[in-house]
Amino acid sequence: MSSSSTPWPLIFVFVFIFIFLSLPLVHSRPDIVRGTPPNGTCSDVCGNIAVKFPFGTGFGCGHPDFSRYIKCSSGKLQFSTLTGIYTVSSIDYSSNTIIVSDPLMSTCSSMQNSGSFSLDSSSPFTVMADDVFVLLGCSTTSPVFDLDEGLCDTGSGSHACRGLYSCKGVTGIGLYPNAPISTCCVYNSMNGVGSGYGLDLPKLQCSSYASIYGLGDDEGDPMKWKYGIALHYNSSDSNACKDCEASGGLCGFTGLDESFACNCRNGLNTTSNCFGRGLGYAWSGSWGLKFQTKMSIIAEISDLVDVILCLEQITGNMDEIMKEL
Repeated sequence: MSSSSTPWPLIFVFVFIFIFLSLPLVHSRPDIVRGTPPNGTCSDVCGNIAVKFPFGTGFGCGHPDFSRYIKCSSGKLQFSTLTGIYTVSSIDYSSNTIIVSDPLMSTCSSMQNSGSFSLDSSSPFTVMADDVFVLLGCSTTSPVFDLDEGLCDTGSGSHACRGLYSCKGVTGIGLYPNAPISTCCVYNSMNGVGSGYGLDLPKLQCSSYASIYGLGDDEGDPMKWKYGIALHYNSSDSNACKDCEASGGLCGFTGLDESFACNCRNGLNTTSNCFGRGLGYAWSGSWGLKFQTKMSIIAEISDLVDVILCLEQITGNMDEIMKEL
């Protein structure tokens, strides 16, 4: 080899510098959102409940207005308010309705002292008008019995009181089956139970409450009534989310401004959708993305080596010419 030939260690130095300078270019994708949420956070199912926009299973998933209220924990979809954490029993996306279950709420089969229930004033949820809230074991001095306030439905509402007080479960709140319904109140202030208001049982001087959102097949049998709290949520249609979901992604948000992000199943988050967008990403997963990126780098390194070898040959030829001269 000619003394003027480029030494191989120097070639490797050139290659290393080239790789180092190329990496920022390879990975600079303006449409990729990094950092939130981490891979595996977002899912389209929690337990046996399908989770769709505007809901999400964790932080950075779904619509930011709903993220603080709905999340998936240990395979259960949970609804959180200032008064507690409740289990989401079902979601009807066609009617924008969710059913939540209070573990301390009374039913015909089991009654106990309950906690209170409230919705934040900024909540995107409101209590459905068809919900029947029944206050149980109330003190005779309770403000709900103030005739001037008219807080209790003493007409058709008495049917719910008689039904619940006929249950054996009333022993759990210190009553006996078929006790007088004078301590029972079907709460008639449905307008107040919406966002920004709640059932404050200590203030109302009541032991427990039951919420009924349906009477089932037999309205005369309280064992067949549907217990739970039906909530209506505001619809949040988004064309960007529809495009994201059409590509197999899950809609979410990122950054301090909570801007839209499409969470792809390979861990990448984009501002648009998860369809193939350069670097060989087309439903091949993160390994496919890395493989394609590495192959691109290898191809560029090969081209660089060819150039160096060509320069080496030219330099050698120039040396031979100079010797002849």
